[in-house]
Amino acid sequence: MRQAVDLKKAYRLLNHGPTVLVSSSHGGQRNVMAAAWSMPLDFEPPKVCVVIDKSTLTRALVEASGEFALNVPARALAAATVAVGSQSGRDGDKFAELGLATFAAERIAAPLLEGCVGWLECRVIAEPHNQQRYDLFIGEVVAAWADPADFSEGHWHFAPGRGRSIHYVAGGTFFETGDEFSVS
Repeated sequence: MRQAVDLKKAYRLLNHGPTVLVSSSHGGQRNVMAAAWSMPLDFEPPKVCVVIDKSTLTRALVEASGEFALNVPARALAAATVAVGSQSGRDGDKFAELGLATFAAERIAAPLLEGCVGWLECRVIAEPHNQQRYDLFIGEVVAAWADPADFSEGHWHFAPGRGRSIHYVAGGTFFETGDEFSVS
């Protein structure tokens, strides 16, 4: 048995990777945005891809600095994830407005967000055609971190009551490994 899927919704068949919070910084300005479209790209050196729209402040900061961080939020940050994905950093400091605590990255200037289960510090690998035409950024992962209670020795540990990555599917609805939930 099979059923046709509207092509405008076909991406949802593949969009099961974790939602990430892209943090950036340049010239004393910082920002954070949600991105549902990110993925690993390569092993050696480790690379990731993320879509960052031309209209965002994050895009301007990433282009100026040549770096960004992918923060992997857990369910406790779901409402903040919707909020940072729904408002522009040009309208104010999202970190301050939402009470998002940060800490310094080790290899890049972009801040890392407290309360996440993983963090990837990335330097942009310039691909101007992809960036301009498709809003697609490739980053080399120069440092990676995880909460050892949730990820260690190369594996996720989905213990009851512990953080799990969240996966955005549309309309304020997320899945976390195991259970679906919505943020209104």
